[in-house]
Amino acid sequence: MRSINGCSMPGESSVKDIGREFIERTKYRYLEPSDQMRGVPPPQVELGRKNDKAPVQLPDPGSVRTGGVSVKEAIERRVSVRTYSQKTLSLPELSYLLWCTQGIKEIVHGYVTLRTVPSAGARHAFETYLLVNRIDGLKPGLYRYLAVGHALEPLHLDIHAADSITEACFGQDFVKGSAATFIWAAVPYRMKWRYGERGYRYLYLDAGHVCQNLYLAAESIDCGVCAIGAFSDDDMNNLIGIDGIDQFVIYLATVGKKTTERV
Repeated sequence: MRSINGCSMPGESSVKDIGREFIERTKYRYLEPSDQMRGVPPPQVELGRKNDKAPVQLPDPGSVRTGGVSVKEAIERRVSVRTYSQKTLSLPELSYLLWCTQGIKEIVHGYVTLRTVPSAGARHAFETYLLVNRIDGLKPGLYRYLAVGHALEPLHLDIHAADSITEACFGQDFVKGSAATFIWAAVPYRMKWRYGERGYRYLYLDAGHVCQNLYLAAESIDCGVCAIGAFSDDDMNNLIGIDGIDQFVIYLATVGKKTTERV
């Protein structure tokens, strides 16, 4: 079996070597010119609408009252919270959390977005899907955040959506107990257009940036968050209607009002 620096080549490895092989094969010395280098036009900064349902315009994120928590306090208080009160989140609070995690501050040249989180090369490859359980003014179900217009696109308004998402997260019941669950899906070509195959590395780095913003922003409105990395990839992709190749779920996080109990 041929190998490179101890890692077997693609198509010749066992499953246990795939992680090491990914790191090896995405080193700069193996990369071919990216589409950006070839002069290929950039992809859209946001995917088109999935249906004709009227979007829900979100309130100005600046309208929410925060608790005046400093960055230092937010970092000190931040823990993963899996038990939530039955209180609802207001629509301004949800607007604030969406803006803090993927809000657009500026669009440059029509194909670069400057957002509230860092991203490799400002490529911002994520689409945010949202499981709504208890948000004032929103029916339970699945939505997609339209970052360009700061609005929500209704997808599947079904009170049983939480059961399906919970099952896809291997029965982690705090998904159903949350006020909402953020579901981040990667559109890899947005990143690959600039970085080629190495761009897959940056997707996972960016996911950490986004989720940490959610953790810290939630502290300022008395909410808790728990990130979820354990889920059935195929089931999650199917539930939100994406193919798992050109777009795939990369990370989730529940959010809800805190209780005195933290588990």
